Amino acid sequence: PHKVYAAYAAAMEHTGQPTVILAKTVKGYGMGEAGEGQNVTHQMHDMAESALRAFRDRFGIPISDEEIGKAPFYLPEPDSPEMRYLHERRRALGGYLPARRTRAPVLEVPELSAFDALLKGSGDREMSSTMAAVRILQILTRDKKIGRNIVPIVPDESRTFGMEGMFRRLGIYSSVGQLYEPVDSDQIAYYREEKDGQILQEGICEAGATASFIAAGTAYSNHGVHMIPFYIFYSMFGFQRVGDLLWAAGDIQCRGFLLGGTAGRTTLAGEGLQHQDGHSHVLANTVPSCVSYDPAYAYELAVIIQDGLRRMYRDDESIYYYLTVMNEKYPQPPMPEGVEKGILRGMYRVRESGMEDAPRVQLLGSGAILREVLAAAEMLEHDHAVAADVWSVTSYNELARDGQDTDRWNMLHPEEERRLSFVERQLAGTSGPVVAASDYMRLHSEQIRAYVHRSYRTLGTDGWGRSDRRPKLRQFFEVHRNHVCVAALSALAEEGAIDRGAPGQAIEKYAIDADRPAPRCR
Repeated sequence: PHKVYAAYAAAMEHTGQPTVILAKTVKGYGMGEAGEGQNVTHQMHDMAESALRAFRDRFGIPISDEEIGKAPFYLPEPDSPEMRYLHERRRALGGYLPARRTRAPVLEVPELSAFDALLKGSGDREMSSTMAAVRILQILTRDKKIGRNIVPIVPDESRTFGMEGMFRRLGIYSSVGQLYEPVDSDQIAYYREEKDGQILQEGICEAGATASFIAAGTAYSNHGVHMIPFYIFYSMFGFQRVGDLLWAAGDIQCRGFLLGGTAGRTTLAGEGLQHQDGHSHVLANTVPSCVSYDPAYAYELAVIIQDGLRRMYRDDESIYYYLTVMNEKYPQPPMPEGVEKGILRGMYRVRESGMEDAPRVQLLGSGAILREVLAAAEMLEHDHAVAADVWSVTSYNELARDGQDTDRWNMLHPEEERRLSFVERQLAGTSGPVVAASDYMRLHSEQIRAYVHRSYRTLGTDGWGRSDRRPKLRQFFEVHRNHVCVAALSALAEEGAIDRGAPGQAIEKYAIDADRPAPRCR
């Protein structure tokens, strides 16, 4: 022990260069024959009296031979060197119980109107939800009240995500400044590093970028100031690659926004297994404090981020967000009136069929596949005389959690009026079977089956990623508009609402190979 102490004391006192200690340790040190240096240490629950005597003698514990067999608790005298040392260290550490600061001065977060440009839609101009996320980030970094609290983090895809416009204005942090001339120095948005840069560009290192996210997201506790990290990355390289770190982020009450870019299994056409993510939302739901959304439209993204800022930085909730954004460009519609609650709770109606006295279905779509579902609704009406209402499901995970909470409340309050889940309340007053399609595994949308209470078909991207054009990928994974139509017609035929031959006619019309292996098998 004296040598160990001397080594660490020398390391602490040494200055001017790094110091390394190589410590050869012994598993079960001090347990003697009961477990020292043996691999049974974790299975040892009791020590024989002979081992207890050896332990006592080795460490000089004043317990008599008569008492040692009982393994009594030993507390040194109050004025002993040991107790004086312990009390001295506790005072130096600030008290006798570990303490964690949980509050920092609240931030004045912007109102939803700050994102008005996104709420109004893009007109005929096409825009991806990734571009919308970057525009939100630009708005926030310009905000006079919280702009300096924003921490943009990227591992290496800044230009992929269209963030280069922030390089010149915000700068990329480097402790030594810019020591080289960047290859893009002749461009307006060149790669500018500064000692006071605001963007954290971690190189191709998701673990390092996640560590930065955690450091910024826990600054409210460690430093008494709220920082707002926005870590944007390829979604496949998040919960799958650094899932343990993201679990730790929840465990230590980290706050902030994770943005999984090029998300979904069919939106990034050319990179196959490496990038095509069909399961990150399933993994995100394993972290209790992670609030996850798969928005399709820019206004959904704006509503979610604004509410997340409120919850984390004004109302002091210890949660963090996972938002998936896509690189597929399409016109962004204006926000309909009164949909904010549905966006945040997980689902709202974006299309109500005007057809009367016709078989009716409820179609659920989310993220990249919502537009396929909307197209399927048009096809059902024009080709098959079926009325189709369409719902944008922004979060199956939040809907499932709400349903589970509702079930628990009903179970524990058996004599009170039964509560309804948000899914039940949204679908109340509608008719027809329900078909759900997303760019993620069917397991993702299967979570809400218990709250649908009618025929429910799910379509998803089970299987390995592949490289092809978007329409081909969606046909392969059977989340294409044609497959949504067939699923709806099949459910209606099964209920007797339409002719039983209608699904087969649609399969032939849309040239679907009914006998090919399921996507997950290929």
